[in-house]
Amino acid sequence: MFRIEILRSTLSRSRPQVLSRSSSLLSTWYSPESISHRQADDDDPVLVRLSVAIRDSYKDPPLELSSFTACPSIKKVLPSLSVRHVVDLINRNPLSLSHRSIFAFFKFISSQPGFRFTVESYFVMARFLAVHEMFAEAESLIGLVVSRRGKNSASSVFSALVELRGTAMCDFLVDALMITYTDLGFIPDAIQCFRLSRKHKFAVPIRGCGNLLDRMMKLNPTGTVWGFYMEILDAGYPSNVYVFNILMNKFCKEGKICVAQKVFDEITKRSLRPTVVSFNTLINGYCKSGNLDEGFRLKHRMEKSRTRPDVFTYSALINALCKENKMEGAHGLFDEMCEKGLSPNDVIFTTLIHGHSRNGQIELMKESYQKMLSRGLVPDIVLYNTLVNGFCKNGDLVAARNIVDGMIHRGLRPDKVTYTTLIDGFCRVGDVETALEIRKKMDQDGLELDRVSFSALICGMCKEGRVIDAERALREMLRAGMKPDDVIYTMMMDAFCKKGDVQTGFKLLKEMQSDGHVPSVVTYNVLLNGLCKLGQMKNADMLLDAMLNIGVVPDDITYNILLEGHHRHANASKLYNQKPEIGIVADLASYKSLVNELYRASKVHRNR
Repeated sequence: MFRIEILRSTLSRSRPQVLSRSSSLLSTWYSPESISHRQADDDDPVLVRLSVAIRDSYKDPPLELSSFTACPSIKKVLPSLSVRHVVDLINRNPLSLSHRSIFAFFKFISSQPGFRFTVESYFVMARFLAVHEMFAEAESLIGLVVSRRGKNSASSVFSALVELRGTAMCDFLVDALMITYTDLGFIPDAIQCFRLSRKHKFAVPIRGCGNLLDRMMKLNPTGTVWGFYMEILDAGYPSNVYVFNILMNKFCKEGKICVAQKVFDEITKRSLRPTVVSFNTLINGYCKSGNLDEGFRLKHRMEKSRTRPDVFTYSALINALCKENKMEGAHGLFDEMCEKGLSPNDVIFTTLIHGHSRNGQIELMKESYQKMLSRGLVPDIVLYNTLVNGFCKNGDLVAARNIVDGMIHRGLRPDKVTYTTLIDGFCRVGDVETALEIRKKMDQDGLELDRVSFSALICGMCKEGRVIDAERALREMLRAGMKPDDVIYTMMMDAFCKKGDVQTGFKLLKEMQSDGHVPSVVTYNVLLNGLCKLGQMKNADMLLDAMLNIGVVPDDITYNILLEGHHRHANASKLYNQKPEIGIVADLASYKSLVNELYRASKVHRNR
């Protein structure tokens, strides 16, 4: 509706021109007929009889088509009609018939067997409708043309428009054609229409270009959109900072910060002034790419151009400083924005609190939290989880529980992140029972454990030697459709081996391999250590050979585990009771040499 109102406004400011009588039909569907260049004869008997028949038979909708079918005059004139007569009727309209009656007859005749309009005749009708402000109907006809011709038809379809250049509403037809191709998803055809409009010196199709640009923003690679935007700008399409900002943002998200800088530079080249959004977009892009120097350079340029940095400007820079653990600089910017009368929002406080949490600066974390509360800002679940994580990492589980109680008091429910952080925190300090209680509360709240929660529980249970509970949690994890990673499997094997249950360790190894995991040297070291502690040195050496056969390269820890096992179980003499120093074995040859020497010493001792 908005589009139609704009067109009506345009129409009111322009005087319709009479369509040239020398129109010719250049492209057809199913019919090779074309209209020859000839001087129209106002006394053409067929055209006169046709006009009279339409005038006498036309009735308002919905009887318009049936009225033509039942009219004897129409039946008589039908055999004499050609596409040329209908086009002449539209262009000349000798009896000044209403535009609705002519359009009704156009629809009627197009439905008759054996009668096929050319592409140009459809455009002539569409132009006629547009002149009479029937824009929706005109666009519908153009849509019919494009849908029948399909993809890669822009060149042939557009050629039918060339003959109408300079007539009233011809620019509307170009716009409508581009929009139709765009809406049908025929983007290359829409671009071709634009280029053909430039070739044939039509006015720049503003609506068509705008519609196509919006669609390309959603579907096409940013580089392609940027190239097309530059092309239409050079043709006279009005430039807009808003579009430049969107393109900059897209390039920044793709990590193409250098291209984003070029887009920014183009703003001033087009005699536009960058807005605060323009500066913020590029500053944020540089900060996320780790280039803080460029971010601050832009801030300085921003201030020099009398564009005042806003909260988002400071938020982007403070976030980047916190990520690089430059907390002093982050607080300096925080103080600066406050001095300039800007009010920090919850995002900035959350960023600072998270930075202090990550650096273990618990007192500063609490201080920032109190500042936030004093400003009347209400913490959200993200901030509460940040606080809980900070206290848990610091081992202050009491404070972490108090934070959770506080968020519940404020009407916020702990989410999966909250519970997972608490479970991990209690497991880290060896309090598995409390972790399991939190897990029950999680179940009561209808929250399912995720991979991180299961990993934390299994890790805590393994550290406490609760191997049965750990394996039960592993089976539950598998039933929930989650695959344990290498770390979980290796942790479980280590716990069972330390309990002397190497057999279960190998069972887990087989399960791990069946699940598509490739055990690392760390996994094999765990099993080798278990075998060596049980004195199963032959099995340990066999496992070493198996490692080598599948391409797992032993490290110095591998050889020293084995060497220490052989030393412990070889009954060596007191003269050879010095354990091998860690790190002296670098390869298989050295290991075998030391083992042979160890067993020779043991044999000599037994023979004495």
